[in-house]
This record gives sequence, C-alpha cells and structure tokens, in this order.
Amino acid sequence: MALVALLAALAGLPAEGADERRTTGDEPHYLVTALALAAGDGLDVRRQYADETYRPFHAATLEPQAAPGPGGRLVEPHGPLLPALLAVPAALGGWAAAKTVMALIAAGVAALTLVLAVRRLGAPPGPAAAVVAVFAASMPLAPYGVQIFPEAPAALAVLAGVHGASGAVGRRGVLVTSVAVIALPWLAVKYVPVAAAIAVVALWRCARAGRRRTALTTAAVFGVAGIAFAVLHRHWYGGWTPYAAGVDAANGESAIGSDPDLLGRAARLSGLLIDDRFGIMAWQPAWVLAVPALGVFLARRPPGWAVVVAPLAVGWLVATFLALTMQGWWVPGRQIVVVLPLAVAVTAWWASAGRRPLIATLSLGALGVVSHLVVAVEGVTGRIGWVSDLGGTGDPIHRSLTAILPDYLAPDTTTWPLHVLWSLALACLLIGAWWRARIAVRASPADRGDVVGPDAHGARSR
Repeated sequence: MALVALLAALAGLPAEGADERRTTGDEPHYLVTALALAAGDGLDVRRQYADETYRPFHAATLEPQAAPGPGGRLVEPHGPLLPALLAVPAALGGWAAAKTVMALIAAGVAALTLVLAVRRLGAPPGPAAAVVAVFAASMPLAPYGVQIFPEAPAALAVLAGVHGASGAVGRRGVLVTSVAVIALPWLAVKYVPVAAAIAVVALWRCARAGRRRTALTTAAVFGVAGIAFAVLHRHWYGGWTPYAAGVDAANGESAIGSDPDLLGRAARLSGLLIDDRFGIMAWQPAWVLAVPALGVFLARRPPGWAVVVAPLAVGWLVATFLALTMQGWWVPGRQIVVVLPLAVAVTAWWASAGRRPLIATLSLGALGVVSHLVVAVEGVTGRIGWVSDLGGTGDPIHRSLTAILPDYLAPDTTTWPLHVLWSLALACLLIGAWWRARIAVRASPADRGDVVGPDAHGARSR
C-alpha cells in the first residue's frame, strides 16, 4: 500500500505549480524556512530572501509573507514543524528531495489507513487494500504527497493518534496518541480542534477503562505542552500563533477572518464535496460513497467508532466554518486532507462488507485514478500548472463531472438549484444508509450483546 501511494505521489513530482514555479502558494515559504533552519539561522529567513535561495524552486521574485520584526527579523507565519522535517532533505537535495520526503509521508498515510481499517475496524485485508489504493492514488491525497504543505504530515499524525486511541488502553497507545496530539498544532494551529477531539476521546476511553491516573497524567502532559506552545510562539512569532508574524496580522491571529459569514459558509458542508473545481468529488467520484459508508458506520458503531468519527466531524466542521476559504491557491481539498484518510478507512470497512458496495467503490475509484494520471501527465509535460490552471485540464472525466456539479466560485443560475439537489441527495444517502443499517442491527444477534466485534465482517466475538 505504501508503494502504491508513493508511486502515485511521485507521478506528479516534476509538475510545476504555476508558470516557471516548481512550488507556489505557501510552498516556497515552507522551503525557505527549512533552508534557514538548515543554515543555522533559526526561523529568521532574512538571509534566504537576500540571497534569493528560493530561485531553484520559484523562478519569480518571492515576496515574504512575514512582517519585519525587531531588527528587521523575518519569520514566516507558518508552523515550524514541517520546515524542521524538511530542513536536512532541502539542504542536501533541494526541492526534489523535500518533495520526495513528502511522498514518503504520503506512503505512510496510505499504509496506516489500511492498518486502521483492518486492525481496528475489522475490514478484510484484500478488499480493504483495494479500496484504500484507489483513494491513495487519486485526488486529493496523491497530489498532497508532493505538495509542500502540512496536510500529509497532519493526516499521518491524525491516523497515528486515532490508531493509538482506538486500541486497548495501554502505555504504548497512550504514548502514540500523546505524541500525535502534541505534534498537530506545531504543524499548523488550524489543527488544534482536531487534536483536541482526539485528546478528549482518548482521555474519556482511558477513564472509562479504569485508568484514571493515566488519564490525569496524560491531561497534565497536554496542559504542559499547550503552555510550551504558547510561550515559544510568543517568543518566536510575537503572538500566540504563527499568524502574529505575518503581514496580515492586523486581521487577527487566526485564519477565520475578521468578519466571518458563518451562515454563508454553511454551504461548504456539502460544497467541500461537490464544488465543480474545489470539491473532491469532481476529481475522484468515489468520495460520494463515503457518505453512505459513514451512515452505516454510525449505525453499526464498531469498536473504536467514536475515536474515528470525532476528529473526522471536527475536521470537516473546521473546514466548513473556521477556514477562511475552501477555494484558494492550492490543489482542491486542502482544508480536509487532514481527516480524509479516516473517511477512507470507514469507506474501506463499509465496501468490504458486500460485493455491490465494493464493486461500486472500485469502479468509481478507478475513474478517479485515471483522472489523477491524466492531470499528472499534463502537469509534467507543462500543459497545465497544478495550481494556477488545474481547472483547464483536458481530462474528460473531470469535465463530465463539472457539468453536473455547482460552481460556487462564479455562481450562475444553476449553482443554487444544483446545490440544493446535491445536498438533499447526500443527506438522503447518509440518513437512508443509517436507517437501513439500524434496522439490520436491531434484527441481528449483535444487538442483543452476543457479538462485540465488527459484526459486518464476521469478526471474532469476545
């Protein structure tokens, strides 16, 4: 599984984000900070901008996102953990080595997704592997395997935290979960809610298992880690979050915006899926099946289900209401990549339970894999930029899907009717799947407590 994800990610490694720019958006700023760390300059990137060390991966002039600090110090307004991870590779092998490390992280994401689906949720290995493979080899997980953003490392941390928190309550699981929870905010402050969701469920499971001392000790560790995060950020960035060091610091230290229209953002609940450019269904149609899969998952509630659902729901809500935008200078799906592998694990669990859902998932998934390969070829050959003009792809699969999906970026007379129709359809898929599964659960021996394991796959009963 790791090899599948690695090859799918590396397929787009030579592609440019925009004209004459190997990296674009926030990517070059992460790399500049990585080079500063490798050079012993800490987070101060003044020398890197003065020497234009970014030219090999960003041919155009790069303007700092940092506001000048005391003595002219420049600190880019991004979490420091990703640059720290890429410092040595970027110094030794440049942008290509850094992107290769990102691809290796994506490989780890795919492998751990499969482990979660099989070892925690009880999905059969063969069918689950096939399902995980089609998602790992398509949008948006594959492109973010070579994009210099914290999304792939954050997804790996979420998977590790969920895996540790969903198993037997023990020292190893608590340690893994704690490291993952503490690491997430250092990748980006926007991951704090997801980290908190994992932490709360993990502590609850600890207390419920009678390990109250462990729960209290772990909570204290989280508290100390939070204090260290705040103190170090005040020292390095001049505020409680990295945003304090940015040129837009006047708008606040969060990415929510100064005057958010939360009601208007509610359209993203379904728009993150169905937008004709930035919705993930437009690039991988199999994502629609994650909706009925989640409905069945909520109805059957296999062991560890709350540990999976809590961060998945929180991550989706953060992308809906707290993120400044879902449509930006990036590959589609950026705001939800952090929790999408959890949706993949749930879909693998669901699809593996029957022949029809498995065939449907693999058939739609194959279309998404082909779509990713077409876009990768177009990017490598220079026909399109992966960020600047991804919507100009000639991929017939994507173009067919855009004809039936709403356009929120440039709304027209069809946008809101399509939004209503698709939102109702998704709601019906979710509720209908949940209802049918609940009826089946009530009629099964598992509902009477005879089976504790994931009964959909005939797992061993305890």
